[in-house]
Amino acid sequence: MGTTTEQPTAVGGPRIAVVIPCYKVRASIDRVLARIGPTVHAVYCVDDACPDGSGQHVEETCQDPRVVVLRNEVNLGVGGATLTGFQRAFADGATVAVKIDGDGQMDPALIDQFVAPIVAGRADYTKGNRFFHPSSVKSMPLKRVLGNGALSFLTKLSTGYWDIFDPTNGYLAIHAQVFAQIKVDDLSERYFFESDLLYHLGILGAVVEDIPMDAVYGDEQSHLRIGRAIPEFLFKNLRNASRRLTYDYYLRSFSLASLELPLGLLLLTFGSVFGVERWLESLNSGTAVTAGTVMVAALPVILGMQFLLSFLAADMRQVPRPPLQQRMSQREPPA
Repeated sequence: MGTTTEQPTAVGGPRIAVVIPCYKVRASIDRVLARIGPTVHAVYCVDDACPDGSGQHVEETCQDPRVVVLRNEVNLGVGGATLTGFQRAFADGATVAVKIDGDGQMDPALIDQFVAPIVAGRADYTKGNRFFHPSSVKSMPLKRVLGNGALSFLTKLSTGYWDIFDPTNGYLAIHAQVFAQIKVDDLSERYFFESDLLYHLGILGAVVEDIPMDAVYGDEQSHLRIGRAIPEFLFKNLRNASRRLTYDYYLRSFSLASLELPLGLLLLTFGSVFGVERWLESLNSGTAVTAGTVMVAALPVILGMQFLLSFLAADMRQVPRPPLQQRMSQREPPA
């Protein structure tokens, strides 16, 4: 996917790599690189066909021998650039790869906190959560709070990770063994990357852990176009939700929840449609509907809601445990 400079020098212990997608970050990338601590073994700056030559700037100004510049010949988006860095990092022997942005909004001092649960075997994947501390929410633009709230619910439904929040957070870390199980060609390469990655991790049964963090909002210009992103995120999350529910409840296994979901949807739809039709007829004719008609509409709605709530409760109990890396190690034959 890209070309490289000199190979980083290996250091003992679990190898930690940092991947930084670089697109129009000349003004901030030097500060980000300077703050990466000594526990990191290699840093991969991925110039994603940057028109400002971010990769060349890093090569000309950075003296850190850990830093490697990769180049994508065409712009692949933040997801494609991240995958370029991950693939190279794990090919070079990294145990854990951490992705941060080059615009300075993600504090490199938190890298060890993202790595620790994975190295300890407690999680397979960690991601940032900007909503954990109330002070962080207060400093966040209102449209980000509302947008992330809606996206979080959609992502919970599409991934099965009901215990996480802030799904589009790009500060993340992943174990090499877990990344090797993902079909990277199926991943979205642009702004849906983080949400799509969570969906694929959920299909694998990987354990995900949120890491509390603060985000810094400066003068950086986001390349995300809200008008285009909303329909894309809505469609792709609903698509992934239908796939996950089919896999988990009808192909891999079958349980009481497998019956509650279609029954709940059917009853809720019937009651709602029937009730609206009778209400419109009543308005047009000026005649009040009978108590029996109201019950025929209301009872399916009530039962449907109960079935759906019961299904959601069952789905929330299915959050993966234990970590995938542990289960894979147990399956490996002894040497």
